[in-house]
Amino acid sequence: MNRALRPKFDLEGVCFLFMYGKVLSACVVGIEGVTVEVETDLSNGLPLFQIVGLPDSAVREATERVRAALNNCGFVFPLERITVNLAPADVRKEGSSFDLAIAAGILSASGQWKRRDLDPGSTLFIGELSLDGTLRKVPGVLPMVHHAAMHKIPRVAVPVGNLREARLVGGIEVVPIRHLRELAAEKPPEPITDHEIAVNHSGNPDSPTPHEPVEDYSEVCGQHQAKRALVIAAAGMHNLLFIGPPGTGKTMLVRRMPTILPELTEDEALEVMKIYSVSGKLLNEANLIRKRPFRAPHHTISAAGLIGGGSFPKPGEVSLAHRGVLFLDELPEFSRHALEVLRQPLEDRSVTIGRVRAAVTYPAQFILACSMNPCPCGYYGDDSGSIPCTCTPLRISHYRAKISGPLLDRIDLHVEVPRTRYADLAQGHDPMSSAVMREGVLKARQMQAERYKGLSIHYNSELSGSLLRRYCKLTPDADKLLQATFEALGLSVRAHDRILKLARTIADLEGADIIEPPHVAEAIQYRTLDKQARA
Repeated sequence: MNRALRPKFDLEGVCFLFMYGKVLSACVVGIEGVTVEVETDLSNGLPLFQIVGLPDSAVREATERVRAALNNCGFVFPLERITVNLAPADVRKEGSSFDLAIAAGILSASGQWKRRDLDPGSTLFIGELSLDGTLRKVPGVLPMVHHAAMHKIPRVAVPVGNLREARLVGGIEVVPIRHLRELAAEKPPEPITDHEIAVNHSGNPDSPTPHEPVEDYSEVCGQHQAKRALVIAAAGMHNLLFIGPPGTGKTMLVRRMPTILPELTEDEALEVMKIYSVSGKLLNEANLIRKRPFRAPHHTISAAGLIGGGSFPKPGEVSLAHRGVLFLDELPEFSRHALEVLRQPLEDRSVTIGRVRAAVTYPAQFILACSMNPCPCGYYGDDSGSIPCTCTPLRISHYRAKISGPLLDRIDLHVEVPRTRYADLAQGHDPMSSAVMREGVLKARQMQAERYKGLSIHYNSELSGSLLRRYCKLTPDADKLLQATFEALGLSVRAHDRILKLARTIADLEGADIIEPPHVAEAIQYRTLDKQARA
């Protein structure tokens, strides 16, 4: 137990006692945990309770929560000068997760600690205190516990509400704490029951879990070109834009995209769950999630909502969609500023948010899937001709100008989605099901995993520089086709590189090692907006 009781003498030789205790806690920077030493000093002087070490207002308010909890639990609150230091002092501390550690430090320094199986010096304490001493769950426990396990801390004490989340990390003992009084018990309390865990996690253990509807591409009749584009996007992690009149199934097609994506690996699942834990959005804490995230924010979302923000930055939609899909329906309806902030995350696959006292980096590797109408009324270029377009060329131009050229350059596939024919509807279920499409995605991703083994990249969309030239070998005929297209359409270098990466993924789906003319030709046809802009 890190507790010291030493005599000190003033200038007149009068002896007084100086008491010191130290326990461990943690905070989160970005999505990674950081160990925090909570040092407690009790000394003679006027009663004062002060917390130092760059705390925010929620941490400073812990003085009143801890004082009330200790008094209401029957402990003696020291009427001395109490100084709590959260070290390292140059790391910003926020939230209420330090309450338990501060209370444990005071109990340790004042000699009221009796829990023999829970050494304050080798246990990491996390939890918020209510005024009666009950422990409440806090966000960000998963990265804190993972950090503790990586740094060989033997055990962690958490509220019962965070127990499932903490147990996702192996190699560390997790001790659930119901109430502050348990720290004064000389022997461990009764084990936590499954009923208690269920109550603390859901509030009603008897409520049934709603079943998610099973959606499959076999229910989508026709639209084979759109489905092919979705397979290519999923196989190489390419960005996708669907363009078509209302009612053609653009939204329905994108919302089924998670059904063709492979499951998250263990490392990916842990990374994704850290993001959701920090955001306070982790709902299913019992097991590592395997389903890839699918985020579909409304078009009224702000730029800060997309990339993250706040006085102490929190993850935005681009990070919540990490390893999954970010779907922007009705793309031109989003504000220009919100769309432009996507440019940097799409290139760097991470987002750094800087503030005066903090700068954090969140991962943001996702498939950007978008949909839009061809014009404000939605019927420009509609083959059926049932509803004529009422938009003037100027209105159409202004509508499409809401999406900047640099953003369009970062979208690999521009796919037109026409109206479905009645003959396709009459067929019923389509043989191109999610299982068939997923099989092709898995095959292509396996080829990429073998090709990029030992490198820092995993997907074709991540290729750049020398790696792009090394792994995107073209046959002479394919090279001539790409050169002619580059000059005819006036493509940017970025668009040229994205066509190459797209052709590499198409070749992978065909099991080809070298990119051939048909692969390049198919990749070029997905640059619809480039061709229209040139025309």
